[in-house]
Amino acid sequence: MDSLPKQFSPPVAWVAAALFVGGGIGWAGHYYVSQAGSEDAAEAEITAETPSALTTSLTQVAEPPQDSSAIGQLGGDDQNFIALAVEQVGPAVVRIDAERTVPSLGPDAFNNPFFRRFFEEEGEMPPSNLPDRLEQGTGSGFILSDDGQILTNAHVVEGARTVQVTLRDGRDFEGRVVGVDPVTDVAAIKIEAADLPSVRLGSTQELAPGQWAIAIGNPLGLDNTVTAGIISALGRSSNQVGIPDKRVQFIQTDAAINPGNSGGPLLNDRGEVIGMNTAIRANAQGLGFAIPIETAKRIADQLFATGEVQHPFLGIQMVELSAEMVERINEEQQLNLKLENDDEPGVLIVGILPDSPARAAGLEIGDVIRSIEGIPVDSPPDVQARVEASAIGDTLNLDIHRDGRDQTIAVKPAALPTDLQQ
Repeated sequence: MDSLPKQFSPPVAWVAAALFVGGGIGWAGHYYVSQAGSEDAAEAEITAETPSALTTSLTQVAEPPQDSSAIGQLGGDDQNFIALAVEQVGPAVVRIDAERTVPSLGPDAFNNPFFRRFFEEEGEMPPSNLPDRLEQGTGSGFILSDDGQILTNAHVVEGARTVQVTLRDGRDFEGRVVGVDPVTDVAAIKIEAADLPSVRLGSTQELAPGQWAIAIGNPLGLDNTVTAGIISALGRSSNQVGIPDKRVQFIQTDAAINPGNSGGPLLNDRGEVIGMNTAIRANAQGLGFAIPIETAKRIADQLFATGEVQHPFLGIQMVELSAEMVERINEEQQLNLKLENDDEPGVLIVGILPDSPARAAGLEIGDVIRSIEGIPVDSPPDVQARVEASAIGDTLNLDIHRDGRDQTIAVKPAALPTDLQQ
C-alpha cells in the first residue's frame, strides 16, 4: 500500500515494521498467516488448527443452572461457567455466507509466454471470453444491537454488497454491508429486524495472560461451535502476527480457532465480548488472534455512522533502533548516522513519503523518534498506536533526536489516502 520513494529500497525482512498499512486479504472466512506473513490463503486452507480438547457443540452443552447470572469467576467453584456464558451470548452469534464475483483471466493474460506455453503443451488454448466466476466464503459475526447491527471481519465480506445472515435459531436475513475497513479488518452489517438477541461488551483494560477465553463461531462449516482456553498474550503487533498491513494490537489466545471463526466473538469468563476473532497461524497449533473489542467497536461506530473510516496518517517508514540498522541505513542512504549507545531508546525513520504530513512538518530520514506527546516510544507499533489514537488535523508533538541534538517537531496527521488502504 504505502510505497517509499524510489531511491529507498529497504530489505524485505524489516520493511514490514511500518506505519503504512494495507495488503492482501484472505477469502474463506479466515486469515491464515505464516511466519513470513504469507498471503497465499488458498494454499493454507488445507492446514487446519488442531481443535482444543475443550471444543464442544452448543447442542452438547449441559443445561445451565436456573440462575444464569451466577457465572463462575476465574478460579471459582462453578465448573459450568463456559456453558453459562455461551447460553447468554450464543443466540447473538451468527453465520455469514457471502459470495463475490472474481474476473477470469482476460485475453491479455494468455499473451504471457508462461500461460501460452502451459496451454500449448496441453494442445488447446482456452477461449478468450471466459465468464466471471463466483467465489463463496463463510464466516461468523455477532449482533451488537437488537435492531440488527452486526460486527464481523472485513475479509469475511470482501467484495460483497449483501450477505446471508443466519441466526442460531435458524432464521435467515439478507444483510447489507454498511462498510468495511481493511486497515483494521472490521466490517459492519445491517439486517432489518427487531428484538434480536445481542451481546454484552466487556473491556480489555484489565485483561491479563492466563485469564479464560471462550470463542464461538462456525469453523470449517460446523455451525455454533464453542472452544475454550486462556489469554496467552496481549498487545501482539500486526507484524508479529504476520499481517503487517493492519493497525491492530492483537489479543493472543489458545482457544481453538479455525477457518470460519473469523468475525466471531472472543468472550471472558463472564460472557462479555472482549475481542473479535480474526487470524490464525497456519504453521502453528494453539495460536489464535483477536481484535480488541474497543478497537472493533470504535471502527464499527464510524462505519454505521458514515460508511467509512478515516485513519490518521503521517507517511513515515520506521524500524526499531539498533546498531545494525543504523549501519544499514548509512550504507543505503549514504548518511552518517551515529548510535550514541547500544541501549539508546527510540524509533528510527528510514523513509518518508512525498506530499505527506511528515514531509510537510520537516521530518527527515535518520531522525529518531523518542516520544510522542511526552509518551516514550520504543517500537514502530508504539508510534502506530499513538498516531491511531490521535485525530486528523490535530497536532502531534514528536520529540526527536537529529545530528546529536534533541528537538520537538509538530506534525498534523492527515487522513490515510484511499489508495494506501487496500
